[in-house]
Amino acid sequence: MLLQELREKLIAHINEIGKQEGKERDRKLKDLLTKSFPVVKVKALRPIVMAILKNTPQIDDNYLKVLVRDRELYNDTDTEVKRQIWKDNQSLFGDEVSPLLSQYISEKENVLFDHTNLSTQFFGPSPKVRRQGEVVQKLAHMIGNSVKLYDMVLQFLRTLFLRTRNVHYCTLRAELLMALHDLEVQDIISIDPCHKFTWCLDACIREKNVDIKRSRELQGFLDNVKRGQEQVLGDLSMTLCDPYAINFLATSAIKILHHLIYVEGMPRDNTILILLLRMLALGLSAWVMIDSQDFKEPKLDSQVVTKFLPALMSLMVDDQVRQLSSKLPPDEREAAITVIEHSGPLPDAVEAYIQDSSVASILAMYYTLNVARLKDRVGLLRILTVLANCKDDRAFEDPFLHSLVSFLIHNPEEFQAEDFCTALFDEFFFAGLSRDNVTRHLLKLLWYVHSRLPTSRLHTLMKALQPTHQHGEKVHNLYEMLQTKINSQEETSVPLEMDIDINSPLMSVPTPAPYHHTL
Repeated sequence: MLLQELREKLIAHINEIGKQEGKERDRKLKDLLTKSFPVVKVKALRPIVMAILKNTPQIDDNYLKVLVRDRELYNDTDTEVKRQIWKDNQSLFGDEVSPLLSQYISEKENVLFDHTNLSTQFFGPSPKVRRQGEVVQKLAHMIGNSVKLYDMVLQFLRTLFLRTRNVHYCTLRAELLMALHDLEVQDIISIDPCHKFTWCLDACIREKNVDIKRSRELQGFLDNVKRGQEQVLGDLSMTLCDPYAINFLATSAIKILHHLIYVEGMPRDNTILILLLRMLALGLSAWVMIDSQDFKEPKLDSQVVTKFLPALMSLMVDDQVRQLSSKLPPDEREAAITVIEHSGPLPDAVEAYIQDSSVASILAMYYTLNVARLKDRVGLLRILTVLANCKDDRAFEDPFLHSLVSFLIHNPEEFQAEDFCTALFDEFFFAGLSRDNVTRHLLKLLWYVHSRLPTSRLHTLMKALQPTHQHGEKVHNLYEMLQTKINSQEETSVPLEMDIDINSPLMSVPTPAPYHHTL
C-alpha cells in the first residue's frame, strides 16, 4: 500500500516535470531515465520508468530497442512512446494498425448487410458522428502529431484500396483527416494538400447542400493543381470515391435536375451541376488512376450532359405527369391516355449512356432510388429493365443495393404483382447473382417480403439463391435462417384438418345468418 502511494506520488512529480519546457526538463528526464531504466523489468517499478519515457520527447534508440525486443515491456508501453518506436519500424506499426482497419471494414459491412436492423441506414449518420467512431479515434491517437505515422497510414489505405477495390478505405482516408482537423493537429493538416478540399466537401455533406461560394472553392482546388503536383489528384480522387461523397454528389445532381425541370433550364448552363459531375467523374476513376499512376483528371463526356441528362429529365417529367394525372378529377379515358403516353419504353439514350459512362450509371441509380422512395411503381419498373447494364456493374455495389432494398422493404404490397417481380428479380437481381454480395442483399429483402410473394415465385427465388461451396459462410447461414423462417410460417398457415363425421345430423343444420342489431 505504502509502495503504491509512493509510486503514484513519484509518477505525479514526473508528469509535473514533463509539463515544463526547455533544456532543464530534458536534462532531468534524461538523468531519471538513466538511473531508473535498469529496473524496467521489475513489475512494481515499471510504471515509474514508463512515466519517464512517456514524458521524454526524444528517447534514445538504445532504450527503444529494449522495449521492442521484450513483448511484455512493449505491451506495457504508452502510445506516446510507441509512436517513437513505430516511426522507424513500419512493419510493427502495420501489425498494430491492421486489426483496426479490418474492424473498420467489418463495421461498415455489418451496417450494409445486417438483415435484423432496419433502423440504421448506411447514409444516416452525419460526418461528425461517423468520425467519432472507435477505429478513427484510435488511429488519430496512435498518429498523434507525427507526419511520418500519418503518411504510413495513408500508404496502408492506398495499398489496401488498390488490392481490394474496397471503397470503405476511401471513407477512412477522409474521416481520419477530418478527425485530425477536429483535434487541430496543425503539424499534419497544414501539410496535407487535401485538407482544405476535404474540409469544404465535408461541410457540404454535413449541410446536404453546395452553394455558389463552396462550389467556387471546390472548383478552385481542382483547377489549381500545379504541374509536378498532379499526384495530389490521386488523393483527391480517393476522397471523392468515398461512398458518402458519391451519395452527396449524386443526390445533389438529381435535386438540381428536378429544379431545372421546374425552371425550364438546360443542364449544360448550370455551373454547380457541371462541377458535381466533374467531381463524380474524378471519384469514380480513383482506382484506375492510382493503379496506373497516371494522375490526370478524367474528361467528362460532354454528351452525358447534352444527351443523357435531358433523357433522364424526360423520365422525371413523365413521373410528374403521371403523378399529377392521378390527382385530377376522374375523366378515366383522359387519365388512361396520359398514363400510357408517359409510361412507354425508356429513351434509347438512357440505356446507351449507362453502359458506357460511370457518371451516367450513378445518376440512373440515384434516379432509381428516388422513384423507389416515392413508391412510383411505373417509374421503378421502367428503369429496372436496364439498370443491370450499368457500366462496371455499378448497380450491384453495396451502398446502392442497401438503399434500394431498404426502400423496397417498405413497399411490400407490390411483391404480389407478377410484372413487379419480373422486373425486379428476373431483369435486375438475377443478372448479378454470381456476386456474393448481391445474394446477401436479396436474401435480406426476402427476409421481410417473402410472405407477400406468390408461392411459385418464392420457390423459384429460393432455388436460385441456394448457396454453393463458392459462397461465404454468412450467405449459407442467412439462407438457412430464411428457409427455416419460411418453413415455420408455411406450417402455421396450413389449416388444421378436423375429424368430421359426414353422417352426423349436425351436417344438415344450415349455417346461422349473421345477427344484426337494429335500433
